[in-house]
Amino acid sequence: MRKTLLITGASTGIGAETARLAARDGWDVALNYRGNTEAAEGVAAELRALGAKAGLLQADMGDPAQVEAMFAAFDARFERLDGFVNNAGVVDTAQRLDEMSAERLQRMFAINTIGALLAAGQAVKRMSTRYGHAGGVIVNVSSAAARLGSGNMYVDYAASKGAIDTMTRGLGDEVAREGIRVVGIRPGLIETPIHAKGGAPNRAEKLSSTVPMGRTGTPDEVAEAIVWLLSDAASYMTACTIDVTGGR
Repeated sequence: MRKTLLITGASTGIGAETARLAARDGWDVALNYRGNTEAAEGVAAELRALGAKAGLLQADMGDPAQVEAMFAAFDARFERLDGFVNNAGVVDTAQRLDEMSAERLQRMFAINTIGALLAAGQAVKRMSTRYGHAGGVIVNVSSAAARLGSGNMYVDYAASKGAIDTMTRGLGDEVAREGIRVVGIRPGLIETPIHAKGGAPNRAEKLSSTVPMGRTGTPDEVAEAIVWLLSDAASYMTACTIDVTGGR
């Protein structure tokens, strides 16, 4: 029986690559996206060609009502939730903290932190033995910025991801005896569209010299780690976060 995976922010980048790899690995996949319908539909078509069931779930992860509605829509289309990749996130233009507006901070934390916390809670309700389910795995996508702080660039983004690291530890402890593993991953400088959305499309390449391996990473390299964390090969891992950063 194929397992079912829900990925937020799955139309491009790390989320899309994780969906492709998971489908090849035997998962059916629900793809959340916010606005890029064409890209999401393209990923879904690829998954179906690989023999996977694929469903699209449009929702803004910064809106609590839409997060809840997304999981209700998932329930209507899929029988069970075995894996959840908490991947959706945003970044903004480079600024010092003392230049940032309250509106920027509210948007950043609404999507990257509050939305991720609410989504993880919804996933627990659909996985935990406490609710009569068979367990599962939650993978929270953090960032190396959570360790590095991103001073003079994205302190708000780094702080929002630092909260994800803390949530991974705490929630992992909370549900460890309910059949759920909660693990995190911190990508480093990865070539994804998020840099362009933050106004710096060449950011990763420009900073590649700061990486001990001397290069940026690719979305599929992060996806390989995520799918491994979802698998039974990582069965004794929970409440922890690993780096995919080239040593940075």
